[in-house]
Amino acid sequence: MNPPPIVIAEAGVNHNGSVELARRLVDAAAAAGADFVKFQTFRADTLATRAAPKAAYQQRSTGSEQSQFEMLRALELSHDDFRALAAHCAQRSIGFLSTPFDSEAARFLAELPMHWFKVSSGDLTNTPLLRDIAAHGRPVILSTGMADLGEVEQAVRTLEACGLHGGDIALLHCTTEYPAPADEVNLRAMATLRAAFPGVRIGYSDHTEGLDITAAAVALGAEIVEKHFTLDRSLPGPDHRASLEPAELAAMVRTVRRVHAALGDGRKRPSPSELPNRDVARKSIVAARAIRKGEVLDATNLAVRRPGTGISPARWDEVVGTVAARDYERDEGI
Repeated sequence: MNPPPIVIAEAGVNHNGSVELARRLVDAAAAAGADFVKFQTFRADTLATRAAPKAAYQQRSTGSEQSQFEMLRALELSHDDFRALAAHCAQRSIGFLSTPFDSEAARFLAELPMHWFKVSSGDLTNTPLLRDIAAHGRPVILSTGMADLGEVEQAVRTLEACGLHGGDIALLHCTTEYPAPADEVNLRAMATLRAAFPGVRIGYSDHTEGLDITAAAVALGAEIVEKHFTLDRSLPGPDHRASLEPAELAAMVRTVRRVHAALGDGRKRPSPSELPNRDVARKSIVAARAIRKGEVLDATNLAVRRPGTGISPARWDEVVGTVAARDYERDEGI
C-alpha cells in the first residue's frame, strides 16, 4: 500500500500579522496531527501595486475600504518571525513550510529547514520566480488553481529545465475561490494531471467547506492534501471564513488517514477480520429430510443451509446425482 497522504495545514495569513497567533496556529496544527503547517512569506510592496483590487471573496471578508496593498501590509511577518516559527515547528515535531511570493523571499526561506518549496496558484505562470525557486534544488509543490493543462505543462517544463524531475515535483489540483463551490471542484482533473505528468506526485489543495471533498480526493489517490485552518472563523481577515477550526482540522486528519487505510492494496481476498465469519455466514449442502442409504441425491432431498463447515454449495453439481453412502438425518451435512 502507498504511504499515507501528506497533510498540509495551511495557516497562510490567518495569523493576522501576529507572530504569537502564528505560534498558536503551529500548536493547533501539531495537535491535529498534520505533517506540515504552512505560512506565506511576502512583502506587500513586492507582491501588489497600490492600485491592485481585492478579490471578491476578500471584499466579502474584509470590506472594500482597505486596498489589497493595505490589507497585505497588515498581514506581513518579519524574517525573524519566520525563523522563530520554524524553530517552534521543530519543537512541536511538525514540518515548517512557507510560500515565497518573490525571489527574495525564496532566498530567505532557503536558509530555513524547509523540505519543500510551495508555489501558489497565482505564481504558476510566474516563470522567473519558478526558475529562482528551482535553482535552490529543493522539491516543489505547485498549486494549479485557475490554470488550464497547457499552463501547468509550461510550469512543469520550466521546473524540469532547472533540474527538477519526477518525485521532485508535486502538482496540487485546486479551485481558487474561497469557499470553492463543490460543483466546480472537478476532482477528476487529478487523473488528468496524473496521466499528463507520469512520475509527478499529484494532490489536492482544498478550498471547499467541510471535510468530505478532501476525503474524496484521498479516495481518488491524492498523495498530498492541503486545507486552510484558523483558530476562530470569526476573526477579521481574508481567509478565516473559508478555513477549518482546530477541532475540524483534527477531524480532517483522522478522516484522511482512515480513508487512506480503507483503500488497501487492491487485491481481492478475504481480510483477516472476516475469516472467522466465513464458516458462520456461508452455507453447506445438507439433507433437506431424512435420507436413506442408496437414495439418489437431488434437489428433492438436498438443501443449502448454514453453517459453512461442510461441502460448499459451489460443488452442488458434483453432489447431485450421486448415491447416499449412508443414512442422513434432516439438516445433517452431506
